[in-house]
Amino acid sequence: MPAAALALVLGAAVLHASWNFLAKRTAGAGVPLVWLVDVGSAALWTPVAVVAIVVGSPRFGWAGVGLAVGSAGLHMGYFLFLQLGYRLGDLSTVYPLARGVGPLLAALGGVILLGERPGPVGALGVILVAGGVLVLARSGARSAAARGATSGVGAGVLTGLFIAAYTLWDAHAVADADISPLLYGWSTAIGETALLAPVALRAPAAVGAAWREFSREVLAVSVLAPLAYLLVLIALTRAPVSAVAPARETSIVIGVLLGGRLLREADATLRVLAAASVVAGVVALAVS
Repeated sequence: MPAAALALVLGAAVLHASWNFLAKRTAGAGVPLVWLVDVGSAALWTPVAVVAIVVGSPRFGWAGVGLAVGSAGLHMGYFLFLQLGYRLGDLSTVYPLARGVGPLLAALGGVILLGERPGPVGALGVILVAGGVLVLARSGARSAAARGATSGVGAGVLTGLFIAAYTLWDAHAVADADISPLLYGWSTAIGETALLAPVALRAPAAVGAAWREFSREVLAVSVLAPLAYLLVLIALTRAPVSAVAPARETSIVIGVLLGGRLLREADATLRVLAAASVVAGVVALAVS
């Protein structure tokens, strides 16, 4: 991976873990908060997109519209299951599970469905990711049982499925279809806003309450989430998805550290080690 692409991805990892920390703090607000973030993202990025259109005439077209609509649906599912996971479980359980499950399932699917036979490095990667995921799931379940609550493990796994799907979809859009990353990210935010609007606007009181309680978090996530993903989309134009996707997973360790240090979640040291195992496994899968 070129140094510039690696810098973009690592910067995105820090931003991604940071906005997930904020999302955990606001998890109880549900759909109204997700919609407010989508509105904020679309509004904040509209001037930038307009300038890009006027100055550079970036490539988009009807292909971009269709791909952005599909991306909006996948991202909407991702955000909703992520919020559900954070409402039920710990940041240091749900976040690394969501980030680690996608690569693991992709590797297992290749073995089971396509007859692929990974070499020693790939097999080690599967073991490292699976082991880390199992430790995180067990730790989350144990912590939840001690509180008399649910763990959020299932929601974290489903979030991981959406991550795998939108990563492949969006990589095709910006790398193969040559769609402008900036316009693609902006139009995806608009699509998410439109898809969630009928649900959110049926409960205006809940939307107002979410804004009054979490306005600062909404504004922060509205900036950080699309900025983090914009950096990833730009990186995908400079490096293959097989290199970018695993490098993104460094955010797992950052997220677990935030959960353990700032939110005082249980098993902090164990979860950091498990998260590091997931990251190492994803990298092994990428290079195998």
